[in-house]
Amino acid sequence: MKKIAVFCGSSDGASSAYKEGAVQLGKELARRGITLVYGGASVGIMGTVADAVLEAGGQVIGVIPQMLEDREISHRGLTELIVVGSMHERKMKMAELADGFIALPGGPGTMEEYFEIFTWAQLGLHQKPCGILNVNGYYDLLISFFDHMNEQQFLQDKYRAMALVAASPDELIEKFNAYKPPTVKTYITEDET
Repeated sequence: MKKIAVFCGSSDGASSAYKEGAVQLGKELARRGITLVYGGASVGIMGTVADAVLEAGGQVIGVIPQMLEDREISHRGLTELIVVGSMHERKMKMAELADGFIALPGGPGTMEEYFEIFTWAQLGLHQKPCGILNVNGYYDLLISFFDHMNEQQFLQDKYRAMALVAASPDELIEKFNAYKPPTVKTYITEDET
């Protein structure tokens, strides 16, 4: 694991635990020599995780669309800032750069980024681990919903297992290091082979 992309909120959230979770993740990435790839902003949990990596001597690559760069919310102290044309280009660039993906607390944008990259893994477009850092139980309901999808047979066991979850950065990165991607999804039944 050389680079990990982190999806997270552009606000701090209601609990100080979310910001502390971002700091812990940033420090752990820097300690392990893993470069942070993230959305490039200076605000919210996004800015917090980037600052924590940088303060611990680590490397940070930000990827930000021009429209957000124009609003002057980009982080000016990064190792590298890549400005792209659109949100779609941002996600593609982050996916290209990263060896794995982590969702910290965030809102709909965080969920959209996480679910797109998770779906790409399910379809076999990449074999990189997709993790959820469940800071202060933030993702408990989402984890229950993954289980519900599995129970209702909309998410096979092997794909349910792709959603790596941990409460601490160290535990989640260890799960990344042990990750084995599932076989590629197919719609052919055994009767058709």
